[in-house]
Amino acid sequence: MRALTPAEVLFDGEAPPTMLPACDHYAGSEKLMLKSLALQQQLGPVFDVTLDCEDGAQVGREAEHAELVASLLGGEHDRFGRVGVRIHDFAHAHWRDDVRLILRAAKRAPAYIALPKIRNVPDAAEMCAFIEATRRELGIAQPVPVQLLIETHGALTRVFELAALPGVEALSFGLMDFVSAHDGAIPDTAMRSPGQFDHPLVRRAKLEISAACHAHGKVPSHNVSTEVRDMDVVGNDALRARNEFGYTRMWSIHPAQIPAIVSAFAPRDEEIATATEILLAAQSAAWGPTRHRDTLHDRASYRYYWSVLRRARSTGRSVPAEAAPLFGPGETNATEKSTS
Repeated sequence: MRALTPAEVLFDGEAPPTMLPACDHYAGSEKLMLKSLALQQQLGPVFDVTLDCEDGAQVGREAEHAELVASLLGGEHDRFGRVGVRIHDFAHAHWRDDVRLILRAAKRAPAYIALPKIRNVPDAAEMCAFIEATRRELGIAQPVPVQLLIETHGALTRVFELAALPGVEALSFGLMDFVSAHDGAIPDTAMRSPGQFDHPLVRRAKLEISAACHAHGKVPSHNVSTEVRDMDVVGNDALRARNEFGYTRMWSIHPAQIPAIVSAFAPRDEEIATATEILLAAQSAAWGPTRHRDTLHDRASYRYYWSVLRRARSTGRSVPAEAAPLFGPGETNATEKSTS
């Protein structure tokens, strides 16, 4: 009889929580888009590239920019299928055209569509419904996941409802817009480290977003680090976001930030080895309670250690060969998916 895998037994028949690459890199100009896509081909799908129609498009040339973005999806530059787009916000006249132009012209649908400056649940629901209706109208086989940017007071007050919306796979924190929305009541030091982790209102926002995501099996994506020279600062920002606030993904705005972010979110070798030992013993025990180094384990801790191995694969870390029986045939890592 075949041994059951963690995904088959640890989640009560439901799919494991969504896991996305640890870094989400934004690029707005054609030059930066091409540079980012080339770097993704070099490093592999350990980070996503978001092609930006919101801040990237010149006023009056929104359609031209959307067509440029569409031309880069599914072609030679999009080898792994991990390229998303950010469209204009709900109040902008062009957001529907962004969706139509990109989904109609792209050789492959984007990996996700990011929706900025969400103000309330009805606006977000309408945008999600329009994306779904457009992809059906155009005969796109699979739904296009949506990521919501939480950067307004209205969005934060309804963040649990937003995380529960069908089609939403992630919530991202827009730190600088959020601070600016307080009209000077929060100092500018809260837009960068260490202040962004210390100011009570910003801490509250980070925690609410993370909690809402975990409550609904969605991915919490941390805001960008404005530091572009000292990558130790960027790496420490990512570590604090992960370890203190429960984030599993983070934005990047400079290519040099990507390796630092991915490394910070990747489990360490000893974590991977421990997770492998515990899960293999659990599998041998038909997922009943086990003992590892004088510590008892059951399905609650098994779920944690399974997340360690999933994170290892998504960040390009090596998983021991003996861990292969833990992964089912559909649970290939990102690199394996891209070359199949």
